[in-house]
Amino acid sequence: MDMERKADIERKTKETEIEIGLSLEGKGTSSISTGDGFLDHMLDLFSRFSGIDVTLKARGDLHVDSHHLVEDAGICLGQALKKAMGDKKGIRRFGFASMPMDETLVNTSLDISGRPFLVFNVTFMKGREGSFDTEDAKEFLRALATHSGITLHVNLVYGENLHHVNEAIFKSLGLALREALRIEGSVLPSTKGVID
Repeated sequence: MDMERKADIERKTKETEIEIGLSLEGKGTSSISTGDGFLDHMLDLFSRFSGIDVTLKARGDLHVDSHHLVEDAGICLGQALKKAMGDKKGIRRFGFASMPMDETLVNTSLDISGRPFLVFNVTFMKGREGSFDTEDAKEFLRALATHSGITLHVNLVYGENLHHVNEAIFKSLGLALREALRIEGSVLPSTKGVID
């Protein structure tokens, strides 16, 4: 493959500052530093299982809570993915993953369609993993789907442990995206002739 699918994005607001770089032709290596240990862990899992190299440096108003940081990280990752995908010629486009994590099972399906949409069938679970709960995962995924142009369906089949549920979500997202981004030819996978 002679093309390089890479991107760098910077975002600065009164609430967060984020710099992200990624390579779709990576090996799943990451350097993540957000100030939120659990978010770092989830993004590291995403990188590892997607095969995407990710460098992300961020700081946010964690004295308030992690919401702004999590959402803005999703925005930046989505923007970087969209930029790195380029014209999308030759990609598989669709990706599916079923991820078991002990007592938990999460199924993720996605379409790099240019039509952002999130279906998040995950029961809200009381409690927090560090500063992270299922609502944070939903906000992250909504931002990522919106800014990358991906239709994303995440379904919790069953599970009880919040840590396991979040881990299965991010791992299955990575695996599904790895499949969808695979180059299989040189034709745009759309009968419309455009993915936008």
